Amino acid sequence: METVSTQLKPTEKQRKQDREKSYVKQTLSLSSSVTKVRKYKVPGVRHVFHISLGKSARPWGSDSRGNLVQTDLQGNQLQKIQTSESEGYHTVTQDGDLIYTDRKNKVINRITPDNTITEFIKTGNWEPLSIHSSHINGDILVGMRKDNEGKVTRYNKTGTEIQNIQRNNKGQTLYSRPHYITKNINGDVCVSDLNKQAVVVVDKSGHHRFSYTGQGSEFYMYPYGIGTDVLGHILVCESIRETVHLLDQDGQFLSLLLTPQQGVKYPYSVCVDDDNNLWVGQSITNKVTVYKYLQ
Repeated sequence: METVSTQLKPTEKQRKQDREKSYVKQTLSLSSSVTKVRKYKVPGVRHVFHISLGKSARPWGSDSRGNLVQTDLQGNQLQKIQTSESEGYHTVTQDGDLIYTDRKNKVINRITPDNTITEFIKTGNWEPLSIHSSHINGDILVGMRKDNEGKVTRYNKTGTEIQNIQRNNKGQTLYSRPHYITKNINGDVCVSDLNKQAVVVVDKSGHHRFSYTGQGSEFYMYPYGIGTDVLGHILVCESIRETVHLLDQDGQFLSLLLTPQQGVKYPYSVCVDDDNNLWVGQSITNKVTVYKYLQ
């Protein structure tokens, strides 16, 4: 059953951010080509299954074995945490803290500025898989799974549950394995669901907007990392075919932004930074490549 969160009036800070984003949106457009900005390795991980960024420009990268490492922009290790295995399981909050899911213990942990790890949210009988913190209002979105069924739960920045999204208006389950999650500029919740072989998008009220299943009737989508940008584009990794798909905010396919012809090898994770650069992590190495695709 879908529950709808109460919409709060925007603060002056949010209104200012909205005005700034509106200005950026008017001045930015897709570039005719994708340019490589930098490449670095994340020490202490076997591959880069997920990337999360804060305003400190100190990215976090993780692999499938629970190694979670923070580096500087040159790839020098700043800190390392051993966590339980998962995929899109960490995010940097509006306040700059790192929070991450612990599937085994069914909790979400927070790392405070003094590097103390504290238990932040308990998820009951549900395994938390993926997590995303909005830098606009601080809301936290968590993709969860129990008995082969998935859901998305929204919490406010203090960890209070305010919304559950599980079924569409016909009572059908929306998710099976929501292993990567993000939020778009229009408030849409965008989920990469491996078992559904689809990107599943709902609006801020939890109503299903669309599902993207790839290109062509014979195309089986195996979606992994997912991100959005200031123009509302949805970027999703299709690692099997080594591509990054670019969609508009209504789910229309725009292009294969990155392909093997551009030297991309098994992209698994994506993230867009405050300078509108695209960060891409790989599943077969511990390399991260940063691209510029907007002008």
